[in-house]
Amino acid sequence: MDSFWAQLPKPFFVLAPMADVTDPAYRKLIAKHGKPHVTWTEFVSADGIFHMRSKKGIPDIENPLMRDLLYTEEERPIVAQLFSSNPEAMAYTASLCAELGFDGVDINMGCPDKSIEKQGCGAAMIKNPAKAKEIIAAARTSGLPVSVKTRIGYNQESIDEWLPALLEENLPALTVHLRTRKEMSKVPAHWDLMPRIVALRDRISPETRIIGNGDVIDLADAKQKAEESGCDGVMIGRGIFGNPWVFAGRTIEETSPEERLQALVEFAYTFEAMQPAKSFHLVRKHVKAFATGFDGANELRTKIMDTTTAAEMEKAVTDHLSAA
Repeated sequence: MDSFWAQLPKPFFVLAPMADVTDPAYRKLIAKHGKPHVTWTEFVSADGIFHMRSKKGIPDIENPLMRDLLYTEEERPIVAQLFSSNPEAMAYTASLCAELGFDGVDINMGCPDKSIEKQGCGAAMIKNPAKAKEIIAAARTSGLPVSVKTRIGYNQESIDEWLPALLEENLPALTVHLRTRKEMSKVPAHWDLMPRIVALRDRISPETRIIGNGDVIDLADAKQKAEESGCDGVMIGRGIFGNPWVFAGRTIEETSPEERLQALVEFAYTFEAMQPAKSFHLVRKHVKAFATGFDGANELRTKIMDTTTAAEMEKAVTDHLSAA
């Protein structure tokens, strides 16, 4: 298995792909303050990339979806996460990712969003193992290592039925969100099931790296979950909110309000520079996580939520810090 996956230490810790959260600007902030072992992009529609070119004749460089495939060299190894149930679209977009210099492609087979499932993608793949294998094969034509992110089942836990179909593909890495699609995030992640998944891996595809995902709050928690469950790596999602230092082992409580607010402003300026066509409200989605737990936080959040530019946000933060 000649890819970066085989070179990672055990345990390793990776950044979760989260739509409208782990955009290029926020990933750059994380890479600066505490780089994970592997970074994922937000998930991108392979159909959206393919159809704009094949049906409308629009060059890839003019496709708005390409802005979700921006990355910086500091993020390497960087994995592009794609979704599609169309092998032709997956093959085209995965090959485009190879041309763009990505280190790998990951296929989303776990997203519970209904609009994604209607396309036969995301968690809908759990009900269609044959299609899942077809999509993996299509992505592999890119020459990049192809991994998968999925869940433990659809309406109910089906580890022994679903995961072997993926492990039979000898993936370099398999990320398992330890909830079913039906459970969404309404129940605690079932980390107690991870040893079963590891045992399946050992039997079917010993070289596949197993990554656990769900309810990981910080690096210490990730290390404990890896040790107790036996997985090779842990994906951190929830723990990155308001804490770009999470992979450096720092908690929000260990980071001063001033540092957090300065990081928020830094993120806002980077967002404007890297994603000028995207709405500034995506920056404001992070405000509650960064501006919390200190005197005057509520008032500051109210002021920041009225801002529409990085400069306005910086002024609100500067005024608060000056008055503190």
